[in-house]
Parts: sequence; structure tokens; C-alpha cells
Amino acid sequence: MFWKRKEKKVSYDRTGKTPVIRASICTGEKVAGFRDNTTGRFEDQMVIRSDADLREFLRLYDVREEEIRREW
Repeated sequence: MFWKRKEKKVSYDRTGKTPVIRASICTGEKVAGFRDNTTGRFEDQMVIRSDADLREFLRLYDVREEEIRREW
């Protein structure tokens, strides 16, 4: 009897926050998180080292890739 584990999704305020990937021009490091629309403050959630990390971020927060804004 094997039970499939339920995938956990984390919710965020879709009206007040925008999904963002911040990338460093110098090092190329990428961080995924959310920018508060009213204050402009960025909250980092996870480091993106590969396409698999990006897919995990999209799955975990139920975000589509076209919704993500990229910042340098």
C-alpha cells in the first residue's frame, strides 16, 4: 500500500505581490521571490541554480512563467 504524497502549494497575496526573478549582472546569481506592489520591498524565497529550481518555484507557488517579471 503506497500512498501518493500530496504536493504542497504555498499561497501568496496575488493582488498585492508580483513574482520576480532578480539576477545579478556580475555573478549571474538568480533569486526568485515576490515584490510588494505598495512598498516595492523584495522578499526572496529561493535561489535559482538550474531550470529544475525554476520549475520547482513555479510548481510550489502555482505561478506561470509568463507572470514572472525579471529584474537586473
